Amino acid sequence: MDRIPRTVWALGLVSLFMDLSSEIIHALLPLFLTTTLGVSVAMVGLIDGIAESTASISKVF
Repeated sequence: MDRIPRTVWALGLVSLFMDLSSEIIHALLPLFLTTTLGVSVAMVGLIDGIAESTASISKVF
């Protein structure tokens, strides 16, 4: 059985840490917006709605 090259392991770990950090930021962003920046909950919902709709529309293309 061949060994997996070190570059494949490195790229896999980089991808794992990028996904992990992205998920953490996505989960903490509403808390940061409301507590630190003082944005209303309705505005956070609007921002999230625009982000989700933009992501959905871009998947079509």
